Amino acid sequence: MARYRRTGGKSGGHLPGWPEARILLIDHKGAKSGTNRTSPLMYHEDGDAFAVVASKAGQPTNPGWFYNLKANPDSAIQIGSLVREIRARVATDQERDRLWPKFVAS
Repeated sequence: MARYRRTGGKSGGHLPGWPEARILLIDHKGAKSGTNRTSPLMYHEDGDAFAVVASKAGQPTNPGWFYNLKANPDSAIQIGSLVREIRARVATDQERDRLWPKFVAS
């Protein structure tokens, strides 16, 4: 993450071997601890929004950052050198049905 921030996403901005799988950094505050954290996540642009998937490689629970953002949705993302304030929310069923194939194809 430090290299991503230092290089403005030039290093660490894509998954190795998958140039179409772009990475953003999302800042989040611990739901219980209040500790500031950052997670690198694959994303897709959806109009003026950015979609990420709360997945732990098929595990039955969501990753910690998902719960952190539900508890504290006002946050920030970094894509390349651009930092943007965001308000996180869970996708609607219709949005999920439309966006999921994009993630599977990446």
